[in-house]
Amino acid sequence: MAAAVVLAAGGLTALSACGSSGNGSSGASAEASSLASALSSATAGFSGEPPSALASKAASAVASASDRASSAAAAASSFEASVSAAGAKASQAAVAALGSVSGAGNATGDVKLTGVPTASSGGLHAVVVNITNHSGATASYAVKIDFDDSSGRTVDTAVVGAQDLAAGRTATPVAFSREPAATALVPKVAQAQRY
Repeated sequence: MAAAVVLAAGGLTALSACGSSGNGSSGASAEASSLASALSSATAGFSGEPPSALASKAASAVASASDRASSAAAAASSFEASVSAAGAKASQAAVAALGSVSGAGNATGDVKLTGVPTASSGGLHAVVVNITNHSGATASYAVKIDFDDSSGRTVDTAVVGAQDLAAGRTATPVAFSREPAATALVPKVAQAQRY
């Protein structure tokens, strides 16, 4: 009986060490569930309760996994909010400017896309829209980004813009997709208009 409790305590200690490695909330949750199952099996022949230190460590591991999941969601919201606040005015003007554009627009050559790792964006699909004013005068830009799934079907769209961009300068707004992070998406420039 004492050996089973020692093994269960060792498993909980291992879980605590693994849970703090930062591998993500799903791994820690799975480890916590596995440990809880192993602890239950190891103590099935006992009458009474395991020592409170063991129960406390198991509860702590589950709580830690839950905290990491909440932290990741907060990071995604924070990242998007900071970028969105900076570009809200330009995006509204861009939507209006694209309303009268047919086809790809007059500035697709001025736009290049750079992917943002989901680790940096809090798990959101995001792309930096690099807009370089190649004209000889200050101009504003409106850019529509389509996010396509693996079959080539557009599943989400975002519009960003840059206002009063000086000749030769580059603006870098960020476009986001609301599709689940597990969905493989390919961003593309659908329209780009200089106005």
